Amino acid sequence: MHEWTGQLAGDIVNRDEELAREFDARLVESSRLAFRVAFSVLHHREDAEDVAQEAFAKAHRNFRQLRDPDRFRSWLVRMVWRMALDRRRSDRRRSVREIEHGSRVDASPSHAMADAERAEMLWEAIDSLPEKLRRVVVLASIEGHDIAAIAGLLGIPPGTVKSRLFLARQQLKERLQWLNTTATNP
Repeated sequence: MHEWTGQLAGDIVNRDEELAREFDARLVESSRLAFRVAFSVLHHREDAEDVAQEAFAKAHRNFRQLRDPDRFRSWLVRMVWRMALDRRRSDRRRSVREIEHGSRVDASPSHAMADAERAEMLWEAIDSLPEKLRRVVVLASIEGHDIAAIAGLLGIPPGTVKSRLFLARQQLKERLQWLNTTATNP
């Protein structure tokens, strides 16, 4: 009886060590991707690093539940994306509370404010896209992934990626068209 339980315990330990090695290898492959996805949502380095670290911890806790380890990257991207969106919503709520209480003072030069304002408008336009379009445009235009890589990360066909990318760019063009006319006519 003791031999059987000892062998079972050894099998469990070996499986845990194997999972830990596999997780570490996949984490090394995906760490930069996780940061870039978080940064594309948050636009702030420290927050993106925090979200990526939180996602790694969550991925580590749940790695054994992942049915297909070959889909680790897409699983991690979805996890980071959702966590970054949650962080951004939380930060926006905090900012609104701070503004309401008069605790924010902005003393930047006017041209820096204009640049920041344009960047904010661009990100608001991106953020206003439906999530399925937003993911594709961020992964393609900001992260620099090609169609095949995006299809693999999101688990959708390349034709769907192309279609969503086209729709996202059309919607952004429509939403930001006035920005181009105001930049040329000050």
